[in-house]
Amino acid sequence: MSDNIFHAFLERRRTLTALKQGREQGRGQARGQARTAAVRVCPKCGRPAAKTALYLCSACGYHYSMPARERLDRLFDPPDGGEPTHQKTLFEDIAPCNPLSFPGYGDKIAELQAKTGLNDAFHCREGSVSGGRIIALALEPSFMMGSMGGAVGEAVTRAFERAEARDLPVVIFSASGGARMQEGMFSLMQMAKTSAAVRSFSDSGGLYISVMTNPTTGGVTASFASLGDIILAEPGALIGFAGPRVIEQTIGAKLPEDFQRAERQLERGFIDAVVPRAELRAAISRLLRLHKKAPLHRSLHTDDREIKHEIKKEASE
Repeated sequence: MSDNIFHAFLERRRTLTALKQGREQGRGQARGQARTAAVRVCPKCGRPAAKTALYLCSACGYHYSMPARERLDRLFDPPDGGEPTHQKTLFEDIAPCNPLSFPGYGDKIAELQAKTGLNDAFHCREGSVSGGRIIALALEPSFMMGSMGGAVGEAVTRAFERAEARDLPVVIFSASGGARMQEGMFSLMQMAKTSAAVRSFSDSGGLYISVMTNPTTGGVTASFASLGDIILAEPGALIGFAGPRVIEQTIGAKLPEDFQRAERQLERGFIDAVVPRAELRAAISRLLRLHKKAPLHRSLHTDDREIKHEIKKEASE
């Protein structure tokens, strides 16, 4: 039975690869010229436009995927004297395994490790933002779509455990297609594992800021990404469990154009704010300062009115 499933996956992969190659060949000469000229056709506005340093479309501001390392580079305080001594990369010892002996999975992992310089689809650091220490983790969208397998689940869990032990806030940038199918049930188990780590961290009074980027879907949305004390999202980010195409095929109806997009999720209270990438560091820094003024664990010993007064005073400055 298992051999039949593996062969079915391989056959489906060959079919999808052939379809993708056909689409690429038919995109036209203009698109090919744009790609070779350090310019790409924006999927939102459809115009050939350069990508900015923040991975934005220079014509309309569309938010492209951003590498995990660069996200954290732009979040943490700049290095002093050319030496980033205030930052420490975490969990470089965590590496993926192939518990199901899935055909080709080990080779794919090795290829992506060489391409990204990461062991798996995450990058985690401890460092300073506006002078305050935090632990931040970003998922890597180019590593199997930032999917969560055993390694990603372990890294997220350890990040919360370390932050709880050191009384530090946590910031996580999610960019994921969900659970990693090549690890089967082992991947799905990470949803419960990471959620339990968030709960323990929350019970200790820690602050967790979740930032959803495009896309945040599947098991990542259904676990730690949706459990933040404060949930931010980048403009236009796709946020949901199953994708809109799957839902349309299931219900047999056309969905609204903005379905599952960050702005629609904000209207329905699923997230707290939509923040453009250029403003993310300032927004996170401000939230961390507010938390530093009135840590969550103080509510156990301090009158809530005093905490609210401090927050309002900080907001008005």
